[in-house]
Amino acid sequence: MIKKKYLLSFPVSRAGEPTTYNLMKYFDIKINILRAKITPGKEGKLMLEMEGKESNLIKGLDYLQRSGIGCTPIEKRIAHHDELCVSCGSCTAVCFSEALYLDEETKSLIFDPHKCVACELCVKACPLGLFETHFGE
Repeated sequence: MIKKKYLLSFPVSRAGEPTTYNLMKYFDIKINILRAKITPGKEGKLMLEMEGKESNLIKGLDYLQRSGIGCTPIEKRIAHHDELCVSCGSCTAVCFSEALYLDEETKSLIFDPHKCVACELCVKACPLGLFETHFGE
């Protein structure tokens, strides 16, 4: 079993369909909805964690693509400009998912996008403004 996080982009024509239900029923994928933004008459966004056998995830992703639903791994939607980071740790204080932590040996900030739940608290906490998230576009 593997877990992966994705940002799904629904065109207006697909917003009313039971996509997550279909992923669970037909592909045996566990779904954990982390964030959603659905606006009537506009494209919808859904950030979710999918868990299942790798072969089922591949089939589920293929289903999404054939349905015209964009599916981007979440780590491609998060940016941390680590080359400018001074490792002050402000962001780690607000990161409840432990995606951000200070390495004790190197005294540098480590960012694990696979643990990130895109709460965007780090964006506000970073005094240098080194985090960017791209979920609403």
